[in-house]
Amino acid sequence: MGMFLNPLVPAAAYKKIASSRFFVDKSRLLEEIIQSMDDNQKYICITRPRRFGKTVMANMIGAFFGKGADSRDVFSGLRIAESKFFEKHLNQHDVIYIDFSRVSKNCSSYCEYIERIQDGLYGDLAAAYPALDADSEEALWDTFQKIFDRTGKSFVFILDEWDALFHLPFVSEKEKQEYLLFLKNLFKDQIYAELVYMTGVLPITKYSSGSELNMFLEYDMATKIKYSEYFGFLDCEVDTLYRTYRETTPQPKITREDLHSWYDGYHTAAGLRIYNPRSVVCALTDNQLANYWTSSGPYDEIFYYIRGNIDAVRDDMALMTAGERTASRIRSYAAASMELKTREEIFSAMVVYGLLTYEDGYVFIPNKELMSQFQELLMTKDSLGYVHRLAAASEKMLQATLSGDTETMARILSYAHDTESPILSYNSEAELSAVVNLVYLAARDKYRVEREDRAGKGFVDFIFYPERKDEDGIILELKVDASPEEAVQQIIDKKYLLRFKGRLGEKRKFTGRILAVGISYDRKTKVHACKVEEL
Repeated sequence: MGMFLNPLVPAAAYKKIASSRFFVDKSRLLEEIIQSMDDNQKYICITRPRRFGKTVMANMIGAFFGKGADSRDVFSGLRIAESKFFEKHLNQHDVIYIDFSRVSKNCSSYCEYIERIQDGLYGDLAAAYPALDADSEEALWDTFQKIFDRTGKSFVFILDEWDALFHLPFVSEKEKQEYLLFLKNLFKDQIYAELVYMTGVLPITKYSSGSELNMFLEYDMATKIKYSEYFGFLDCEVDTLYRTYRETTPQPKITREDLHSWYDGYHTAAGLRIYNPRSVVCALTDNQLANYWTSSGPYDEIFYYIRGNIDAVRDDMALMTAGERTASRIRSYAAASMELKTREEIFSAMVVYGLLTYEDGYVFIPNKELMSQFQELLMTKDSLGYVHRLAAASEKMLQATLSGDTETMARILSYAHDTESPILSYNSEAELSAVVNLVYLAARDKYRVEREDRAGKGFVDFIFYPERKDEDGIILELKVDASPEEAVQQIIDKKYLLRFKGRLGEKRKFTGRILAVGISYDRKTKVHACKVEEL
């Protein structure tokens, strides 16, 4: 047991997670990794956004393979215990576990950063193999080779956050290349490396244009099917967690639908829908829905990606914040660039960092948690031009609606129509719908806004469900080349009001008013009209 050789940390960390209330068993990943090792596919790189369980899985792998601690009590109750590989590999390997996000005290140079790792490895190997007479002056890979030659022992390498160095401000471009060469020499074609399992956010393809790291098979969320189910929570897993939450939480305040709308929506290449695992666990633990997406620097702040090329993405931002999808190609390598020059590069980077998700050629905002990030951006960044101005007017639009001030409502909509944006041409209800989303942006702080929701005898355009039961609810129907009265009548005729009532015989869910709102646009006269009626 040492700093990097068979450390206790992975086993201790994973045991703590496995004994927690909201634990999800993903141990079948171990079986797939063992099979890859047997197939001589020993170089594996998993890239995922932050907060998607990469470190938990790295700790699991270290705890299972490593000799540092007996972890039978942890794994014997998990799914991997049913595998034919269980006894053969449980705690039977020498593991080198390196968390590249950790630095020495007051580290201010690449030399200090890499020397901490090299010196720690030399010290661990010298302690484990005292007869070897390890020489820190020789190359680290030569020391590992010497151990293999004399003892026949190989190692499982686990490298968590391999790309952390690329975020360090004191590392130069030349030193980044030195780091890649260090990894290449340590691992490529080395017989002593039984497995090299690497995780990170950044795609290795950006940096491996030559032969540095091309031995790795890289598995990302957007384009690779394998390992999709192990990073993030599946729907069935959240079902189980929710049952635990209901059984163990006094006065639970979160519904199952809440978890879906707030934290679901990420898509994998395998066609799976994935929940943000950290956010789900935080919400259930706190018994509170909230935005748990915490910023960790410029790489995952939304405005960083769009600030240099606002014109190229502004209309798409408006559409996506309105709940629409926008077509885009994904180039994962773009995420590593600090100079995002094209629309595709910007959206590709945002997918890699989990700010958007990707499916069938389209990018979009996955859930309410991320939608709130985008809404805050639109409300605060005046450099977004007309999109910002529409969002800023949304508080007035909501107040005008609640007070029945249809003249103000029509004036705000006319202002939206008079902007320079090509998406606001109002040739269809879809375009009108996008604008309505923007002009009611502020409502999302107080309402759960659903689009195309099943209600009564049809699908209503918008329903605004108040967070508080004593607040007013809103049912909103849109019409192009028709009257707002017709829109309100459709709300009545198709019994959309039923969405605000419980099952037959139950007390009504909401005690506030229910407002039917009709909004229309005449393409010939370019006139907006609105009607608000209490149901």
